[in-house]
Amino acid sequence: MNQVKRAKVLVVDDDSVVLKAVTQILQREGHPVVAIDDAVEGLAAAKDPSIDVVVLDIKMPHLSGMDLLRAIKADRPDVEVIMMTAFATVETAVEAVKAGAYDYLTKPFENIDEVSLTVAKAAERKALKDRTRALEEALTARSQFEDLIGQSSQMRAVFKLVETVSHSTATVLIQGESGTGKELVARAIHYRSPRRDKPFVAVNCSALTETLLESELFGHVKGSFTGATGNKKGLFEAADGGTIFLDEIGDVPPATQVRLLRVLQEGEVKRVGANEPVKVDVRVIAATHVDLSRAKEQGKFREDLFYRLNVITIDLPPLRDRPEDVPLLAHHFLKVYTGKADKKVTGISPRAMEALTCNRWTGNVRELENVIERAVVLTANDAIDVEDLPPGFQAAPQADSAVEVFSLAHLPYAQAKRLAMRAFERRYLSALLEKNNHNVSSAARAAGVDRSNFRRLLKQYEVAGRSMKPRSPKGPDADNGPDLPALEAAS
Repeated sequence: MNQVKRAKVLVVDDDSVVLKAVTQILQREGHPVVAIDDAVEGLAAAKDPSIDVVVLDIKMPHLSGMDLLRAIKADRPDVEVIMMTAFATVETAVEAVKAGAYDYLTKPFENIDEVSLTVAKAAERKALKDRTRALEEALTARSQFEDLIGQSSQMRAVFKLVETVSHSTATVLIQGESGTGKELVARAIHYRSPRRDKPFVAVNCSALTETLLESELFGHVKGSFTGATGNKKGLFEAADGGTIFLDEIGDVPPATQVRLLRVLQEGEVKRVGANEPVKVDVRVIAATHVDLSRAKEQGKFREDLFYRLNVITIDLPPLRDRPEDVPLLAHHFLKVYTGKADKKVTGISPRAMEALTCNRWTGNVRELENVIERAVVLTANDAIDVEDLPPGFQAAPQADSAVEVFSLAHLPYAQAKRLAMRAFERRYLSALLEKNNHNVSSAARAAGVDRSNFRRLLKQYEVAGRSMKPRSPKGPDADNGPDLPALEAAS
């Protein structure tokens, strides 16, 4: 089964018995541990950038745990800190949390699982912060392309083409499914061009009737048709010196196609009902979700207009063909909608991100945006989980392996294999626990896996087992554990 990187933990306590016991508990869970019995030395050790979680005793000589907590959080605010105390009070807990502590543990420990579970939760929170920071850095790196987001090879090719064509005046045809971001590409081209200080005018050609579309594009004179009560400039005149974006150009009626061809050939427009043309200097960027080549062959789109528009073609890939961009896009929309909703949702859980990455996204980026907006509104947690996603994302994986493989067929092989393995491992662990009445020790024995490693797998795949009581050191699992009586008596 897959192995994951364990969090590196710094434990600082002047009590050697507790220090040794906590170290053994965490090492048994697979965490690399740095154990130090002096607060001043602990402060120096906490500067190590590889430290993910710090466990501190509150009462220590030379430097109190609270002072050490504040110093660590001031130097490395991303590190999660857990406090230990034998003198727990509400005031102590409030003070620790206000100073930046993730949680606190009371000595003596009633259950050693409480120690490892608290550290595991703190480590997961630290990992979530790290992933969020990495995504933010990636988002910052792509800012030169306005709101275009992606790190896949397909999107890097789009960025390169945008960079190349921006400084020309050539007509551009953007092709792609609905929701892939064709207007964003058009805006990126305009705002990186010498025309950036002039107007960018966008019009959806499929949203208007033929008469209204011609009036919007070319303008009209008073009395040219019913309702034309005065002269009106068209959008081509409004975009003079800048760029006009003709979205869904494939839906333009044949008569309007003739008028568009004249604009592209002659650089002039004639208002509806007017006799004299008006010169315009406009760069045309068109977009469509239909295959214009096929429409041309079927006689639905003028051949001469097609070749005028198709000087440079940019093909936008559907989101299902670039699943590695899903986390970056999801994080971008998370930031947008947490800001709008004024909610503190800081990340997306691994399970939720896995579900998002597996989805086929027939509505492309627009659909993903809607899903994240919905999740931000509905979640009551500080991270979006799979339960916050629409019902289709929460469905259990299909038992039929052929159906499951088909659902992953749009992904690259390596990613599909990884997700399929995770789905299998989660189902296997859940079934094994159910068969053993959710008893972790029994399930571990049935799987032929050491109990501590089995519990680690349950945490990794977020499968819930029944919490266990502390084991007696004389029991069958007494090896590999700390001296329980010594630990529980420590204060």
